[in-house]
Amino acid sequence: MKQIVFATNNKNKLREMREIMEGLYEVLSLEDIGCHEDIVEDADTIEGNAKIKADFVTNKYHVDCFSDDSGLEVEALGGAPGVYSARYAGEHCTYQDNVDKMLAAMKGQTNRRAAFRTCIALNLDGKSYFFEGRCDGHITEEQRGTDGFGYDPIFQPDGYEQTFAELGHEVKNAISHRGKATRKLIAFLKDLG
Repeated sequence: MKQIVFATNNKNKLREMREIMEGLYEVLSLEDIGCHEDIVEDADTIEGNAKIKADFVTNKYHVDCFSDDSGLEVEALGGAPGVYSARYAGEHCTYQDNVDKMLAAMKGQTNRRAAFRTCIALNLDGKSYFFEGRCDGHITEEQRGTDGFGYDPIFQPDGYEQTFAELGHEVKNAISHRGKATRKLIAFLKDLG
């Protein structure tokens, strides 16, 4: 089976990506290639952050790889937290800190529309490619579910009565922003043979 490096230290993202690509690619982590550096993501877009990570790994370790960055964009907050989703509640915040801050920011809001966006940057044979995925939904008024990570307990995708944290991995991976972007990546890699 072909191998590909996923430039992430996030164990949850790695697990999701391995589930989505199971049987097609063996997804290696940064740890698998001996990369223990903290890659600074300081771009002002999710596309920029994805490219920073992919370029760092390709340039330093001379491997083809892909990376992703995701953001939760909330209409009532003018698209925030967006590229700052992971550190919405501060530099060393937890998932719960971010969820608490979001629920507080949305208190009393009638417009709860939101979207998750993912951009995957692929570096392959000296070229860069980008794949995007989007999942529309809304922010719930309270946390529901214990599966998933990040904002999953408060994001309810359109067409479902459950949050990402209630749907389970299989359903979430089928409809999520990351799942959609990854399927575009897989289709591209398959076309290359």
